[in-house]
Amino acid sequence: MKIQMKNAIAELDGDEMTRVLWAVIKEKLLAPHIDLKTEYYDLGLKSRDDSDDRITYEAAAAIKRLGVGVKCATITSNAARVKEYNLKQLTPSPNGIIRGELDGTVFRTPIFVRNIPCGVATWKKPIVLGRHAYGDVYKNCEIRTPGPGKAELVFTGSDGTEIRRTIQEMSGPGIIQGIHNLDRSIEDFARCCFRYALDQRIPVWLGTKDTISKTYDGTFKEIFQRVYDAEFKARFEAAGIEYFYTLIDDAVARVMKSEGGMLWACKNYDGDVMSDMIASACGSLAMMTSVLVSPDGVYEYEASHGTVQRHYYRYQKGEKTSTNPVALIFAWTGALAKRAELDGTDDLAAFAKKLEAATLGVIEDGTMTGDLAQLASPAAKRVVNSWEYIDAVADRL
Repeated sequence: MKIQMKNAIAELDGDEMTRVLWAVIKEKLLAPHIDLKTEYYDLGLKSRDDSDDRITYEAAAAIKRLGVGVKCATITSNAARVKEYNLKQLTPSPNGIIRGELDGTVFRTPIFVRNIPCGVATWKKPIVLGRHAYGDVYKNCEIRTPGPGKAELVFTGSDGTEIRRTIQEMSGPGIIQGIHNLDRSIEDFARCCFRYALDQRIPVWLGTKDTISKTYDGTFKEIFQRVYDAEFKARFEAAGIEYFYTLIDDAVARVMKSEGGMLWACKNYDGDVMSDMIASACGSLAMMTSVLVSPDGVYEYEASHGTVQRHYYRYQKGEKTSTNPVALIFAWTGALAKRAELDGTDDLAAFAKKLEAATLGVIEDGTMTGDLAQLASPAAKRVVNSWEYIDAVADRL
């Protein structure tokens, strides 16, 4: 008898190789054991373009309504993709839209496996990367200037008051970028990080560049300190953990020499870059969990890597590729475990744990995809393609 789900999960399908493996995971690892309930949204690039991104906003609304979502990796288009997929226009980042709609924080944690040594010898514990998921370059405005002129930053208040600053007297063609953030979103980011750290019993580090960006980055520093002092300081001290601020360059240096085991809070773009650095140091971009947590307790689990374009082109030629599906599997287990927690379905929670154990157990027994085989110690016993790996997980499960 299959495990029953009380409520549905919002399922957001994606693109290219990850879309192919998404379907295989559902067929081989989930459908035989669970009476899977999902609200399905096709966030493939063509589907988003055809709907002028309406489907992306519908998917975000479904996550908020259902409380839990699970997302496959998706393409953010560029000029080459517009031509390749015959798109009407450059489509924005679906992750950026969803994160903006949920106003959440992305928490990414590397998946440790005993026989995949960490590239940073000092790291003994996972580093949780808390990435602000609103604003910055993901919600920017850009201009390519054709020639000399004055670049200005202008704010017109609702009461008509104007603030004007000169960015640069441009001596020739160039580029201008405007980014923004909101105090409310930064406050929510701080609270999400402090709550998550209390739950995990780990310290919080925040790094920005307030010495250079005295207003923008300085506001992150000021708000974090204010929220911590007013709402979390006593609880952190009681739990025996700390919060501290340092410059982002100093934070990077400290992290590389640390043993890990902290929540590193980063602005949106900083978090994008640093989470990939942490994942790569721990073996592979496919060996990392990623969950978007909104201030009102809504969760979206996703694969933190891309759509594996190079492997997809090989797959289109009929080849079986050795794409690592671990992050895709863990996106599903995270969403199922959260659904089980919210609904009180213990058998579903137990299944999610067993699937994670089977996924890692196959690797620890020496069967793995090519990316991990390059790093394994002792050496891999069997290097397999994605389908063979998923079959091995299914057998162990």
